[in-house]
Amino acid sequence: MKRLAIFVSGGGTNLQQIADYFAPNHDVEITCVVSNNANAYANQRAKNLGIPLILIGKNDFINDTFSAKMKAMDIDLIVLAGFLWLIPQHLIKAFPLRIINIHPALLPKYGGKGFYGHHVHEAVVAAHEKESGITIHYVNERYDNGAIIFQTKVAISENDTPDDVAAKIHVLEQMNFPVVIEQLLSNI
Repeated sequence: MKRLAIFVSGGGTNLQQIADYFAPNHDVEITCVVSNNANAYANQRAKNLGIPLILIGKNDFINDTFSAKMKAMDIDLIVLAGFLWLIPQHLIKAFPLRIINIHPALLPKYGGKGFYGHHVHEAVVAAHEKESGITIHYVNERYDNGAIIFQTKVAISENDTPDDVAAKIHVLEQMNFPVVIEQLLSNI
């Protein structure tokens, strides 16, 4: 049995897609959802899915006892699915190459602190990019800086709005994120 922890801060559409994808697979379990936002709709999704929810504050998150808690749950892979806090060093050391993130752009472009969600799509449109995409990468001590695992692209037209780009990126996330997670789990 492979065990996932999914970290969220927002709506949880990727959480839902991952849960739906793995529902028929009895060899993969979403052991918990960790949320840093008490008002995130992802929390309700976790409850609807019957997945234990851990609400965490900043002080508890940066404390190394949090790593011990994740280790005690026998987590194989931590998946950041719209989680907006920088991951502390103690967690990176406890789970080397076992924490991944999805970013809504083709890194290294449009990455780093402050580049998340709609901010990324606005920057892509403002720069008149011809393409954008998603990047799934390992997490290190800096935002959006870990080794790239997977990227895929989508064309952006000159008439696309940030909402249009967001919709295209969302399709890529839904199609690819669970598949990449499954591939990574097969190697753990």
